[in-house]
Amino acid sequence: MIGSLGGVTDAQASAKPFYLSTPIYYVNDVPHIGHAYTTVAGDVLTRWHRQRGEAAWFLTGTDEHGEKVLRSAQANGVSPQEWADRLVEESWRPVWKSLDIANDDFIRTTEPRHIQRVQTFISRLHDLGDVYEGSYEGPYCVDCEEFKVPGELLDGEGEFAGALLCPIHHRPVEMLAEQNYFFRMSAFADRLLAHYEAHPEFVQPESARNEVLSFVRQGLQDLSISRSTFDWGIPIPWDSKHVLYVWVDALLNYITALGYGSDDPAEVATFEAVWPADVHLVGKDILRFHAVIWPAMLLAAGLPLPRTVFAHGWLLVGGEKMSKSKLTGIAPSQITDHFGSDAFRYYFLRAIQFGQDGSFSWEDMGARYTSELANGLGNLAARVTAMTERYFGGVLPAATDAGPAEQVVADVADRIVTAADAAVLALDFSTGLATIWELVGALNGYLSEQQPWKVAKAIDDDPAARARVATILYTAAEGLRVLAVVLNPVTPRAAANLWVALGAQPALGALAGQPLTEAGRWGQLPPGVTVTKGESLFPRLDDAEPA
Repeated sequence: MIGSLGGVTDAQASAKPFYLSTPIYYVNDVPHIGHAYTTVAGDVLTRWHRQRGEAAWFLTGTDEHGEKVLRSAQANGVSPQEWADRLVEESWRPVWKSLDIANDDFIRTTEPRHIQRVQTFISRLHDLGDVYEGSYEGPYCVDCEEFKVPGELLDGEGEFAGALLCPIHHRPVEMLAEQNYFFRMSAFADRLLAHYEAHPEFVQPESARNEVLSFVRQGLQDLSISRSTFDWGIPIPWDSKHVLYVWVDALLNYITALGYGSDDPAEVATFEAVWPADVHLVGKDILRFHAVIWPAMLLAAGLPLPRTVFAHGWLLVGGEKMSKSKLTGIAPSQITDHFGSDAFRYYFLRAIQFGQDGSFSWEDMGARYTSELANGLGNLAARVTAMTERYFGGVLPAATDAGPAEQVVADVADRIVTAADAAVLALDFSTGLATIWELVGALNGYLSEQQPWKVAKAIDDDPAARARVATILYTAAEGLRVLAVVLNPVTPRAAANLWVALGAQPALGALAGQPLTEAGRWGQLPPGVTVTKGESLFPRLDDAEPA
């Protein structure tokens, strides 16, 4: 599988690829924009690394075992495998395609490759003495697929009066008593704390790190890792009456997809080349699974730990977490059908500080689309290409009259590339995009100040006027070249259209091959290329809310 990294030099391929994963998503229902938010962020970050000329590996997928999926299938009158197959092929994969998600692999936990490798892993822990048989009784949330600590439960009110509720889903928990297998997680508390101390980047952002530290310092209990009251799961290899706890099954996808436990030497080589993960993106509600249980399992197996687990915030609608069960789930298609996939990708990373909760509203998205995309970038590109066609027959002129005003634009371009690169690599997408939009603003301001349409009134009679208009349009086009490169990971369709409109590909090569860190070097777009206006990058839309 390492061969599919593609588009990199031999030297780059020999380096460890940047490896990023999203959570794998439950197939109890169709995806909503909360799922898409996480996946778009992962896609943008891996595309960003590729634009820098680095090899990258992007994994996403679906979590198809467990009681929650079983109950959803039963409610729909089909087997859980039929339910999972339907949801994946009719809902999950099509949504990722519509959002231009460029993942390298899509792992399903019902695939034979995953099942066999999970059994290999859990057998190893059993052989090492870190798995033992015992009994458990306690509150369980099916929606979380998690045993709960009694102290974190909420007292029910109204229709749930007298019941104890999950603090996340606000539904009654179920009391379970089972004979289970346990992972000796308590034995790894001190090693986890030592790792957190030695690697402060391991859990991000700081608020998430503090939460994990507080949780582990209180002491860890051993973890129940099997269920025996239903059979929709991966059988425990040495005791087929039990299936593996869905979260242990799910967490292992990050290594099974790479080839851990495979019988194929090539797949094992892929695992050794790509692991450990550089970034696990997770929602904050599943932070403990990834920052406590997952590293403890890896420590037990003697495997390296991922570099960073980054917990982003929730998307809120009407002040509540995005949720199908609370009827606040919004299908991504409701947005992309109206605004387009580029606008979806741009908006959620620009409007919400990654790592914090953020509220979504149609009004805010419509306002940002109009002001930042349509009137900002889209109108800028339309003006520059149209004037180049009008005054120079679509042939980009040379800048022979450059002065202080042009140097200001060039300096902004150089600065924003460096600053945006640093921000995005730190997963500060909002700051990165705000920085990029400083160049959009600088170019629009430059055109407003220089007024090439006025200077052009004397273009046929005055060589100085012609030189001035040529310089203005070259400067604006070169600024657009910079924007096409740095926006390619974020808005790939618009960036590709802009690259074509600038006539850049015949002269400079494919957009994907432009080194992002070199994008700010001024003067790369050669005079003489053919510039075409084409269709608007971001067409103006009516104000009606999408249906």
